[in-house]
Amino acid sequence: MPNGQWYPPEWPARIRALDSGELTAVTPRRAATVMLLRDDPSEPGAVGPAVHMLRRRTSMAFAGGAYAYPGGGVDPRDDDHLVGWAGPSLETWAGRLGVATSAEAQAVVCAAVRETYEEAGVLLAGPSADTVVSDTTGADWEADREALVARDLSFAAFLDRRGLVLRSDLLAAWARWITPAFEPRRYDTWFFVAVLPEGQRTRNVSTEADRTVWIRPGDAADGYDRGELLMMPPTVATLRALSPYGTAAEALKAADSRSMVPVLAEARMEGDELVLSWPGHDEFTKHVPAAGGSAAPAEDDGKDGSPA
Repeated sequence: MPNGQWYPPEWPARIRALDSGELTAVTPRRAATVMLLRDDPSEPGAVGPAVHMLRRRTSMAFAGGAYAYPGGGVDPRDDDHLVGWAGPSLETWAGRLGVATSAEAQAVVCAAVRETYEEAGVLLAGPSADTVVSDTTGADWEADREALVARDLSFAAFLDRRGLVLRSDLLAAWARWITPAFEPRRYDTWFFVAVLPEGQRTRNVSTEADRTVWIRPGDAADGYDRGELLMMPPTVATLRALSPYGTAAEALKAADSRSMVPVLAEARMEGDELVLSWPGHDEFTKHVPAAGGSAAPAEDDGKDGSPA
């Protein structure tokens, strides 16, 4: 039975074109995504926190139909000037994220917080360094959210208008993945983990999603393994890494010990096969016949790795 690995049929041809020099790799765009967690002890037999996921519309040019987390690209204004800030310093964040400047660190963290608000209606900000907004519903909040989505309002201006500071201590960096060099749309994406603030709730407000769910990481990974949920390798890998934690707070605390070395897919020729792999994540390795054809998994386990 095939699993749910997202694998565009044009990849082999693009890999060969890149290898031959016919294709030039595009520069990855900075992006951020947030694994928003919550505990639900009222659910009988529940083990571990649930994570908020959305299913990208099938009409989307990139990963249409795949399950993912709220996220998106950095807005150039995310590092335009200093925003109201609480939590670890920008210098500390720059070191953790592996970027050269405080401005770059602010841009990535701002993108994570802004995109979570734009796509899920959850805001990791508050009136002070030790408070957080408890309710983001209502016509005035929705007007501001829509203005952010349309880029009519910068995130810094949004925070300033409402007298809020970004609570960078409410999220932690978890992983970093870079879209393969042969992809036409490339992203250098930082994955963050955060806990749903008390009083707030997620909403299905993303124009890029046709469904949202709260699901335990292990259950989501099982759905992928059965071929029921389509996902990209970074999503599956982060779900598996989240599965062992018993609470959202435990996962948030564990983030600081995780490696932030970027994961970038590699493509190479081995005899008459093209091999596509993600270093450190052998389950995603693909073997493609040099003359073309569909991808096969690294091991002969009866799965072809094609999307569900």
